[in-house]
Amino acid sequence: MDLELRRVGREGLDEVRQTLLDVFAEVYAHRMSDPFFSVERFDERLTGHAGRNSWEAVIGYDNGTPVGYAYGAALQPGARWWMHQLDPLPEDYTEETGARTLALFELMTREQWRGQGIARRIHEELLAGRAEERVTLLVDPRKTEVKATYERWGYTNVGEQKPFPDSPLYATMVRQLRAPTAA
Repeated sequence: MDLELRRVGREGLDEVRQTLLDVFAEVYAHRMSDPFFSVERFDERLTGHAGRNSWEAVIGYDNGTPVGYAYGAALQPGARWWMHQLDPLPEDYTEETGARTLALFELMTREQWRGQGIARRIHEELLAGRAEERVTLLVDPRKTEVKATYERWGYTNVGEQKPFPDSPLYATMVRQLRAPTAA
């Protein structure tokens, strides 16, 4: 397989939105009965995430067929990301500048292409183009293999949060990308 990785910013969302929705629908087909995982709710979250100036996605293609993607955006000052921690983190840890933390909102690979290192390649390509000091993501702690994968990639669990009333409980994970910049 010759994996092609394409980066798109928020100005290109209209061109790739249906691709993102289609891959999501396939990956989460087993959870569609849960309203939180419906394509409509995902599309709402996608619209909110992509509304940030710093939003970017990396989509992987195998001979023109989308196989997976990752997308994220920098957390802005006053971001709600850290507010849902069950055990609050220190204020100096959660203070956002708009350039400190990349929130990795989604990373998924279609089943046929799993186990080939594609998710990691997409993930690392997204991070390679970013200037933030660290990256954070949420993962269902019951998905122990997925959580262990993120730990192998350098992420540390910093607590748990429930970002929406109807969402699952998630482990909040953080990976340092570079040394913090002086204030």
